Amino acid sequence: MSGVAEPAAPSEGAELTVVIPTFCEAGHIEEVLDAWRATLDSLHIDYLLCVYDDGSRDGTLEILQRQARQHARIAVEGHENRGHGPTILEGYRRARGEWVFQVDSDGEIAPDHFGALWRQREGHDLLLGCRRRSSQPPTRRLISTMSRLAVSLFFGDGIHDVNSPYRLMRGTSLRRLLPRIPPDAFAPNVILSGIAIRDGLRVQEQDVPVQAKAARRSSLSGGKLWRGAWRALGETVRVARATGPGS
Repeated sequence: MSGVAEPAAPSEGAELTVVIPTFCEAGHIEEVLDAWRATLDSLHIDYLLCVYDDGSRDGTLEILQRQARQHARIAVEGHENRGHGPTILEGYRRARGEWVFQVDSDGEIAPDHFGALWRQREGHDLLLGCRRRSSQPPTRRLISTMSRLAVSLFFGDGIHDVNSPYRLMRGTSLRRLLPRIPPDAFAPNVILSGIAIRDGLRVQEQDVPVQAKAARRSSLSGGKLWRGAWRALGETVRVARATGPGS
C-alpha cells in the first residue's frame, strides 16, 4: 500500500467532462490517461474522462475497458468506425456538467498546459490551446492556415487555431451551438469555432507546444488528408451560409 488514497468517484453532475476520441492508440493510451488523471486530480476538479473508441483494431478498446474498471473517473464506449469528427460530436452530445474539454488521444499536447486554461475560465465561453505552427509538419500547417482563412472569411476573425484539439468550452454554450453542426461533420471543431465567433462568444487563446508523435503515423496523411481538408472546407461554407447568429 502506498498510503495515497484513490481520488473520490465523480459526482453525478461532474464539473468537467473530458471528451477523448481514440483510434488505434494501444501503444500509449494508458500513459496518456494516467497523465490526464494526475493533472486533473492535482487541480482538485470534479471530473469524468469520457473516452470514445472509434473502432480500433489494435486492442485499444480492451485497454480502455480495463482502465475504466480500475478508475471510477474513466468512462469508455466503443463503436464501429465512424470517423474522428462524428466521434467527437457523440462525446459533445453526451457531455454533462458546467465545462467540457476535448483533447485528442495521441499525446501531442501535454496536460501540463490545461491548468492555465482552467484558471482563466471565468469570464470566457471558449478557451483554446493554440498550437505553435512551427511545431506542425508543413502540410498540416498549410491546412490549418486554410481552415483559419475560411473561418475568417465566412464567420469572422478572432480565433487563430480554429481546429485546435485542446479546447475548454462552457457547457451551456456548447449545447446551444451543437444543433447547427452536421452530425457527420469531418472537422466539427472548425465549424464550432466559426459559430462561436459569429455568436459573439467570449474566446481566449493560449499558445501551447506540440510534442512529436514518436514512431507513430497519423491515420490521415497524403491524399486522405487533403480530401478531408476539402470536405471540411465545404462543410464550413455550407454551415456559414445556412445559419446566422443564434439560429
